[in-house]
Order: sequence, then C-alpha cells, then structure tokens
Amino acid sequence: MTFNCELVGKVGSAALADRENNDLNYNVLCKIARELRPGFVWVTSGAAEIGRLDYLRRNDGVLMEGSREEIKTDCAAQGQSVLMATYRQFAPPYLSLRQFLVEHSHFNDPAKREHLKDALVRCFSQKAVPIINYNDPVSNEETRKTEIHALKEKGIPVVECVDNDETASKIALLLHAKYLLIYTSTDGILYDPADASSLIREITASTPAGLATEINKCKMYCDGKTTAGTGGALAKLSYVEEAAMLGTTVFISSPKYKISDILSANAPSTRIKLKDAE
Repeated sequence: MTFNCELVGKVGSAALADRENNDLNYNVLCKIARELRPGFVWVTSGAAEIGRLDYLRRNDGVLMEGSREEIKTDCAAQGQSVLMATYRQFAPPYLSLRQFLVEHSHFNDPAKREHLKDALVRCFSQKAVPIINYNDPVSNEETRKTEIHALKEKGIPVVECVDNDETASKIALLLHAKYLLIYTSTDGILYDPADASSLIREITASTPAGLATEINKCKMYCDGKTTAGTGGALAKLSYVEEAAMLGTTVFISSPKYKISDILSANAPSTRIKLKDAE
C-alpha cells in the first residue's frame, strides 16, 4: 500500500497546559517537538488555554474580561504565538516549521481542500513540518454553525472540525497517512474506563468492513463523550474509523510516551489497523 505521508499526530489542550503553574507543559511539548521530522504533520490543540494561562501569568493572575466568544478569540490569538514559538524552540534546528490554521471550509470546499493538500505535500520535500490548529482567532461560532447547517441542508457529508481529533483524522485521510497518532489522557481505549490497566491493545481485521465491525464493538466499552468537541474515547473511535478502514494504522496513546516508542510498539497504546495495511 502506498502512503503520501508518514505520520499525522495530534495532541490536546489538557496535555499541553500546566494549570497548576499557569504555564505551558514544556515536558510534553519539548518531547513532541524533538521528534518531529519531514513526513510528519502535527495537529496541536491548546492555543486558547495556553493563551489564557499566558495572559494570567503576564497580568498578575487577573482574568481577561469580555464575552465568552471574545475571550476565546483573544486567548487563542495569544496562545497560538506561544505554541509556535515553543515548537520552534525545541524542534531540530534543520527543520522548517509551517503554521496552518484551518476551518471547516478547508475540507468542505473542494478547491480549498486541494489547495491545502498541495501546500501540505510540498512540506515533505522541503524539510518542513506543518503545525496545524483550528483557526479560533477569526472563527465566529454562530457564523460557523450557520455555514455548517447550510451544508447539511444539501445532504452532503460535512466536516465540522470542532474537535482536533476530527481535524487530524481528516488530514490523515487527505494525505493518506501511513500512521495516525491521537494522544489522549489514558494509555489508549479501555475495556473498563474505570480501570486504567484494562487496555485494548489492538483492534484489527482483514477487511475494511470487518474492521468497522470491530471498532463498533469497542465503542460499547467507551465512557467517552459522543458529541463533537468533547474529545472522549467514543468520539475518537468514530473520527479515526474511516482512515483506519482505508489503510492508515491508528495509534491512541498517552503523551507521556515518545512518538517513536509508540510506533515501534515499545509503549502502551491501542493500535487499529487492517491486517495487510503495511
């Protein structure tokens, strides 16, 4: 099977924020940044939360004022610069980093989708790693909902991108990635959400239809949220399913483990794959 991209990875806000010290979790981000290399695409959440923490730290703990939408916009704009600067600080010096801020239209509009794909593919031959996040600073929630509703009214499949698990999965589909890594708060998908040792280590089948069946069986064990933007285990399985059915090997694991250790099966994870995908 031919792949156009080695890895699409995603890390969430919870892993990147050190709320106890109102700061970025440098241990997690540094570990990720040092492993980036050409052929990787990295989807990073955290801009709004990191921006909030950065604002608190620079304003003697005083909270930002404004409406919920205004605060989200302002924090995301502030946090995005912090995220990019920190990825740049710890990434290999030879490596170029390129920021991509996406919205749902970049996946739902064919021309924009192709433009995004071409820009991402060029990175691989130019020793550059795309760092992708949702474009919260200029994305108005009510406008987004109206646009999504109009697309759904046409009866076509719609990408919403309100959760970066979905964004990463759609990027993996767009580029036909060999691997898709979704970091989460546990070692992977659990048989019993209350028992951290009950890890489902592999979900596999010989055919796409068989793999979909096995994924659906595992959804029954999940206590995660089902709605977009909540990032639970159930939502993660739903988002990654299509990419896995098309041959991408999916890993769901914890950010306390190195990327290389997860891909080489030297760290705990839930691996989802077709048996002949590689």
